[in-house]
Amino acid sequence: PLPALTRLMGLTPGWYSEGVNRPQQGSREIEHTADWELEVWGPDLSALLAQAAQGMYRLMGIELDAEGRQRRRLELAADDREQLLVEFLVELLYLAESERLAFDRFNLEVVGDRLSADLEGARVRSQAKEIKAVTYHRLVVSDTEHGLETRIVFDV
Repeated sequence: PLPALTRLMGLTPGWYSEGVNRPQQGSREIEHTADWELEVWGPDLSALLAQAAQGMYRLMGIELDAEGRQRRRLELAADDREQLLVEFLVELLYLAESERLAFDRFNLEVVGDRLSADLEGARVRSQAKEIKAVTYHRLVVSDTEHGLETRIVFDV
C-alpha cells in the first residue's frame, strides 16, 4: 500500500519512516522552518551515531584536507541514548570549531550508556555552513523493526 501511495503522490521510495526501500543505515535532511533537521537511522546505536556525525558534517558542507590524517579517541558517558547522541555530536562540533578537525572514519563501541570512539579524519579544508548547537528539541531515539532511528534538530 505505501509504495503505491508513494508513486501516486510523486514521492521517492523510502521517504517514510519505516521505508522498505531505505538502506540499512543512513541520514537525510528534513525540511524545517528555521533550523536544520536530520533524520538518522541504523541497525544499532553505534551505526546511528556514525550516521548522525556524517549527516551533520554533510549539512555543514565540510570538506577535509586530503593530507595529514589524524586520529582521536573519545570516551563519553550519558544517562540515556539521546544524551549520548547529543554529547557525541557536540564534541565533534567543538573539534570542528576549535581545531578545524573533522572525521570520516568512525569505529564506535557502545556498552550501556558509554561510548568509546576511535575516529580518523583530517583538518577541515572548507566549510559552507555553521551549526551553532545540537538541540534536544523533540529528540527521541526510537526502536524500529530495522534497528534505531531519530530526528535531530540543529540550531543554525
